[in-house]
Amino acid sequence: MYYFLSLLTGILISVMVAFNGGLTTQYGVYSATIIVHIAGLIFIAFLVFINRERVFAKKCSWFLYLGGAIGVLTTVFNNMAFGSISVSAILALGLFGQSVAGLLMDQYGLFNMPKHPFSKRKILGLFLIICGIVSMINNFEILAVVVSFIAGVTIVISRTLNAKLATLTSVRVSAFYNYLIGLGISIPVFLIFGHNEIALTEFTFSSNIYIYLGGILGVGVVLLSNIVVVKISSFYLTLLIFIGQVFSGILIDVIITHHFSARILIGGILVSIGLCVNLMLDKRDMPGEPGQANA
Repeated sequence: MYYFLSLLTGILISVMVAFNGGLTTQYGVYSATIIVHIAGLIFIAFLVFINRERVFAKKCSWFLYLGGAIGVLTTVFNNMAFGSISVSAILALGLFGQSVAGLLMDQYGLFNMPKHPFSKRKILGLFLIICGIVSMINNFEILAVVVSFIAGVTIVISRTLNAKLATLTSVRVSAFYNYLIGLGISIPVFLIFGHNEIALTEFTFSSNIYIYLGGILGVGVVLLSNIVVVKISSFYLTLLIFIGQVFSGILIDVIITHHFSARILIGGILVSIGLCVNLMLDKRDMPGEPGQANA
């Protein structure tokens, strides 16, 4: 079940990115970031209210509340890379950053997460995964490459902090803080970098209502991530989300832009094969679920 939820998370991310792309086209990158966080905060606040949860009732370690702030950094880093390298390269390098961070987190149990040591028998699967990532990269610019890689690392840290907070509170309360703090960070980021974008007094609603749904889908992504992060290894979670994201992204591109990317398809297939190889090795090593998870 948790593997399916991970794939579903990747699909939701692809749809969310498409909606947020329309929002960015309408208002600009940093203005759209604020709107996404406002929409998400309103939606998760409603869910918290109807479940009668007290979001301020329990105090946790301060750093556990930083998931939303780090999530804003992910957006900023990706925006810095956009235009310098291709979108497929940003996606691939982000996956590489997530994979490295996930392997380290699994190996050493960082942030008090469960350990999932990497076996040398999985080198073949890892090699196929790396080949898939490399096949998606078609151009390099050092700054863009570095920030895209870092963006991938921040994704793993953000979702891990959110999941740890969720275990101490609830998945909804954790998502609430993610959007509340994310909005608090998005505003000064807009004031610093978004001075050329639309002013508040010039704001008008678009007739394409769907572009405002990205924040709501984002809540779904955070809620699902809060559930699955502590159940399966961070490395496998990264790959499963990627697989769901890349294949649904290809379908969305074909529907919206009528463009098909063979490079991304080949990369997704190689990553999928590498993941399947490692999952089969895990299943051979233990009688339970692969990755030491219970579905």
